[in-house]
Amino acid sequence: MKNDRALTIHFNDGTRLSFSFPAQTDPRWVTKKTEELLEHEHLSIEADGTLLVFPLSSIKYLQATPAPDVLPANVIKGASVLA
Repeated sequence: MKNDRALTIHFNDGTRLSFSFPAQTDPRWVTKKTEELLEHEHLSIEADGTLLVFPLSSIKYLQATPAPDVLPANVIKGASVLA
């Protein structure tokens, strides 16, 4: 679906877990959630009727696709990944 989004959690142990979800109703949702995430010590996701809670200490980084239209002010925009 055109509006689907994906989030991949890359863990410190080298494993990863991916989720797909519909676009959220508020275009600033990702910005708000990113700011909230930095204030807390965990990431919570409801998937398939189950609540999953991930401690930030076990997460290496998050990958969200596509990048949201509205980003936090401190995000470097237009970058490319170099191998």
